[in-house]
Amino acid sequence: MNKLLSFTLTLLPICSLAQTDSLQQPTKPKSHWYEKISVGGYVQVRYNRLLETNPKLKNEQGDKSWGENGGLFMRRVRVRISGQIHERVFVYIQPDFASAASSSGLNYGQIRDAYMDVGFDKKNEFRIRLGQSKIPYGFENMQSSQNRMPLDRNDGINSSFSNERDMGAFFYWAPSSVRQLFSYLVSSGLKGSGDYGVFGFGAFNGQTANKPEQNNELHYVARVTYPIKIGKQIIEPGIQGYTGNFVLTNDQLTEGVKRLKNRSYTDQRAAATFVLYPQPFGIMAEYNIGKGPEFNKATDSIEVQNLSGGYITMSYMLRHKKQVIMPFVRGHIYDGGKKHETDARSYNVKELETGIEWLPMRNFELTVMYTMSERRFEDFKTKDNMQKGNLLRIQAQLNF
Repeated sequence: MNKLLSFTLTLLPICSLAQTDSLQQPTKPKSHWYEKISVGGYVQVRYNRLLETNPKLKNEQGDKSWGENGGLFMRRVRVRISGQIHERVFVYIQPDFASAASSSGLNYGQIRDAYMDVGFDKKNEFRIRLGQSKIPYGFENMQSSQNRMPLDRNDGINSSFSNERDMGAFFYWAPSSVRQLFSYLVSSGLKGSGDYGVFGFGAFNGQTANKPEQNNELHYVARVTYPIKIGKQIIEPGIQGYTGNFVLTNDQLTEGVKRLKNRSYTDQRAAATFVLYPQPFGIMAEYNIGKGPEFNKATDSIEVQNLSGGYITMSYMLRHKKQVIMPFVRGHIYDGGKKHETDARSYNVKELETGIEWLPMRNFELTVMYTMSERRFEDFKTKDNMQKGNLLRIQAQLNF
């Protein structure tokens, strides 16, 4: 009995010490929101004057350094600040430091994206996006310029929204498995458009990014898309459409041009999309139809007219060790007005482009593209303006 008591008394300090150590184990520190923020971005430098055959050929909505007096050009300088700062709150802010403040002023800072995603459930399968962001209309419109192969977006779809963005509220839904696939299609280099949900709809101002609203009516948009795995291939069909009224501002109008008294014009479109991701052969195709303001030289007036246009891009992905080489060809057409430009300038575009994108390393890529273009663009002061020409274009891109 005495030996048992002695043994028990000997164990007591050890047990007490073990219990104390357990109680004093350091707890995992609570993470702060700023520890969940990541920073990235890209820089694009271009030159478009090689093998140029017509210096009067221009592309105002795309690259403004086309044609005469164009030189080395900083196309984009983007910095992304983003993170899931709360289980149900995601933040995304992206300024661009290569914006044009005027025809003679370049490389000004301007907000491109500034929004929050608020999830309705723990998996964020249902979420609402509030702020300035891309409008869910057109695959190539939503595809980041950092990922796109052709140097500019096609006229047919991109003429819908200058800079692809506006202030609005958008609802998105997608199962978590599909959201993971959307992420993979971008991170793997397959040129995905990002996660804009399987189904999305929303309301937005309608005057496009960084411009104040001009009427008491919102634009409305809806989109349905779904990536489908078929063996080793992935396809993504989709449909989308929007409706609203666009107001031409006084600074867009030439003195003498005829226009509606309230300057408000029907602005409606619908589009279909088909994507076969490049594994290794890829296809992207989109086409849209609609109505919008367009200058009519026969009447010297801006009228609501029909519009149509689209594109098809074919590509092939070659991987060699850590290098990626992607030859591509794209043809696109557009017949209609551009509501963002002077007098809702009238366009008829036929363009064929072929090029190659080379990523020798993750942080740098080089794109060389030859463009064969035929563009008619007319407003009140510039009529019967048909320009044809070819040019070789080069872009160096830094990714970080």
